Amino acid sequence: MGLAQQIVEHITVKSTLLVVSQIVLVFVAYQVLCIAWENIKISRQGLRPPKLPSRVPLGLDTLYMTMSNMKQHTNLEYWRWIFDQTKSATAEMRVVGRRIVFTIDPENIKALLATQFADFGKGELFHREWKDFLGDSIFTTDGDLWHGSRQLIRPQFIKDRVSDLHILETHTQVLFRAIANGGALNGEDQHVDMAAGNGKPLDISDLFFRFTLDAATDFLLGKDIKSLCTPRQEFAEAFAVVQQVQSIITRAGPLAPWVPRKAFWKSMKIVNEFVNQYIERALRLSPAELASKTKADSGYTFLHELATFTRDRKVLRDQLVAVLLAGRDTTACTLSWTIYELARHPETLAKLRAEILSVVGPDRAPTYSDLKSMKYLQNVMNETLRVYPVVPFNVRLALKDTTLPRGGGPDGTQPVVVLKDTPVGYSTLVMQRRPELYPPTSDTFTDPELFDPDRWSAQWQPKPWQYIPFNGGPRICIGQQFALTEMGYVLTRLFQRYDRVVSYMGDVDGGRPTLKSEIVLAPGDGVKVAFFEAKSE
Repeated sequence: MGLAQQIVEHITVKSTLLVVSQIVLVFVAYQVLCIAWENIKISRQGLRPPKLPSRVPLGLDTLYMTMSNMKQHTNLEYWRWIFDQTKSATAEMRVVGRRIVFTIDPENIKALLATQFADFGKGELFHREWKDFLGDSIFTTDGDLWHGSRQLIRPQFIKDRVSDLHILETHTQVLFRAIANGGALNGEDQHVDMAAGNGKPLDISDLFFRFTLDAATDFLLGKDIKSLCTPRQEFAEAFAVVQQVQSIITRAGPLAPWVPRKAFWKSMKIVNEFVNQYIERALRLSPAELASKTKADSGYTFLHELATFTRDRKVLRDQLVAVLLAGRDTTACTLSWTIYELARHPETLAKLRAEILSVVGPDRAPTYSDLKSMKYLQNVMNETLRVYPVVPFNVRLALKDTTLPRGGGPDGTQPVVVLKDTPVGYSTLVMQRRPELYPPTSDTFTDPELFDPDRWSAQWQPKPWQYIPFNGGPRICIGQQFALTEMGYVLTRLFQRYDRVVSYMGDVDGGRPTLKSEIVLAPGDGVKVAFFEAKSE
């Protein structure tokens, strides 16, 4: 009889439970000792913010509430509840033994992103959780790796590239056809009766996600994916699944290794195969051919530029996927929220359209200078990004023992100790809606909870670090101007053509928008509206 067989025969339920209970006791004892040592270190170094109480061992109730509110799209309410419970703009909590600091204080966010930039970064934990999706890209790395990624990407977003609008015009014309069709076209050659689409209800959010994917793949890879002309697009669906699972992994904290990933890996395979076909095509070109491509405006792509600096397939893949994520989802979400609100505020749309017609008329395509000159258009986009910031929640990891400027002491004005490897979360969504950061509500200043582009005037501008839809400091979004240009172009072309938008969202969400907060902040129920063409004069 073998040793293994003897052991199996002597295993009983009682002995198994005894072993399991001992393991649990050891784990709990270890956690208690770690927490005690951490508390000693914090008390030696300074102060801590108010703590969110936990009613369940290991803070499992906090983890459950985090995941539950994400699933129900009630993150805003939950995050506000945390700060209401702690009566502070900076709080801490524990989840499975890990201390987490959460803040909506502009001074602390400024420290995270700028003044104490060297103290905080993405960290190894973030990199480990995100590497399967975004690899060693600009969004997952620190130090030299991050700096190198930024230098690789920067040439694509210089003014000459951003102001080249012909790609946007091509896809905008396809967007008009899809709007008239009431949804994505069934092939590029589908006949569409443009007049029949007048007043036809559709989900414009779905079309914006398709539009930005087509524009991004065209701009970055030199060949668009044509999702506006394909009702079911495998890559787009896979990309959405990957983001959804990745968001769950990020919020699961210490339990992330146990998040099911079957759908993630299946979708990630589709994403990688899609990107790799473009990489292979670029790498077939010789260095001389690549150099000529980058010098010829008509053939220039982001991928060609990258391939002149590196032939490493992994580097190319990681940067492409990261920029595709930023180039597609952020712009699509903001355009969706803009139409959501303009459909509810016809007086705002009337002002916007009047400015557009006064600058470019009813037909002429706007130039880069035109877009920058339209102040009310800028106000509309700024207000959308204030109420619906693209990335509603973000996190940094303390790279060493350090402090945040505020949150400690009886009045919350003293520094807060943050030990090495402590995650610090911050929410632009909550911060940019904090009423105490704005003038009092009055006849001349609307409640900051509400959408009102008129607040952006000479009389009011947000104070530094109270409005950061593109982040700030050295990691400020490198594609900010490209995103604003693309959004401005689409809005201008839309409202040259259409003078009225009717919302059908009241029956869907009762006037309370569903804030779907995974990686980006998207309308959870889509944006169902109808466009009406302006009558010829």
